[in-house]
Amino acid sequence: MENKIILQASKISIGYSNKKEKNVIASDIDLSLEKAKLIALIGANGIGKSTLLRTITGIQKPISGTVLLNAKNIHELDAATLAQNLSVVLTEKLPPSNLTVWELIALGRQPYTNWIGKLTENDISKVNEAMQLTQISHLASKKHYEISDGQLQIVLIARALAQDTPLIILDEPTTHLDLLHKVVLFKLLKKLTQETGKCILFSTHDIDMAIQLSDEMIIMTPENVVQDQPCNLITKGIFDTLFKDEHIVFDSEKGKFVIS
Repeated sequence: MENKIILQASKISIGYSNKKEKNVIASDIDLSLEKAKLIALIGANGIGKSTLLRTITGIQKPISGTVLLNAKNIHELDAATLAQNLSVVLTEKLPPSNLTVWELIALGRQPYTNWIGKLTENDISKVNEAMQLTQISHLASKKHYEISDGQLQIVLIARALAQDTPLIILDEPTTHLDLLHKVVLFKLLKKLTQETGKCILFSTHDIDMAIQLSDEMIIMTPENVVQDQPCNLITKGIFDTLFKDEHIVFDSEKGKFVIS
């Protein structure tokens, strides 16, 4: 039987430690990221979503516990192996450059190119395929600063697709997008997991949309971190614990938050 699990976190504690003390943000976390799943990471501001993402992508070490990527400890993998198994899209401003959209997406092939950085025919076809999947081939020759924020977000996802890893992790990809572009992006992510079989994990504040479109959700509350299908999380009443405020309540019949 084929192993569908790409990344597994077992009993991890996340936070920061120095020689004097450990600052634990959340502990005893178990996560399992499987092929062809779209998974949303949800939690109130400051709860530690970015720290969790940095920990499971190997950017920082867990205070305790283990993170396995394709059954190997993520902190024992060399940079090239890591880059061929995991791509990360952060909400960072791009450094100034004259790169075209095509060239920016081609940077996703760096883990595979030789030391000269020359693209092979296979690399070029992967870049073109990523553009076709995300329906941005018409932007190929535009400079990256000539396109909208929504288009740039999709270009960065295409760069991650060109990197051709089984797991793609996105940190708040819908920030700064209007409602229409949020819907377009969510539907694109859903389509990509179905068509490519990759696992995509993304953090978001758009909870109602994530409930409708995600296969699974990871919910961070002050008490614990829970992973399950949205319908099960609704049944368990997990969303009721998300915000400590009597003005925002979760309507389980509608499957969304309402203002009381």
